[in-house]
Amino acid sequence: MAFNDIERQRCERDLAKFMERHRTHPHIRPKLDFGYRITGHSIEIFEIRPDWQNPKQKMEHPVAKATFVRTQYLWRVFWMRRDLKWHGYEPNPEVRSLQAFLEVVGRDEYCCFFG
Repeated sequence: MAFNDIERQRCERDLAKFMERHRTHPHIRPKLDFGYRITGHSIEIFEIRPDWQNPKQKMEHPVAKATFVRTQYLWRVFWMRRDLKWHGYEPNPEVRSLQAFLEVVGRDEYCCFFG
């Protein structure tokens, strides 16, 4: 079962605040921007860039992912490795809230999310 309407609105509110703090300046956004997607119980943060072969086409590159485990009431944190698979983020594999996930991604202490 996916998020209900209230949970989804809370997620979107928290993600909007995160994006407001971490997005690039408006004049840089055509070359680098960030977005998010909510699918089922997962939230994915990705960067948006022009394709290097066709600059008119936009490409999305995954940055971070969190999946809510309702039975344990926690979020599992993932990062995309160069093998293009999601891996658990070992320093903080689980957090108790979406805000905690966004703090982990924002700090990016080990340069796993934004490089």
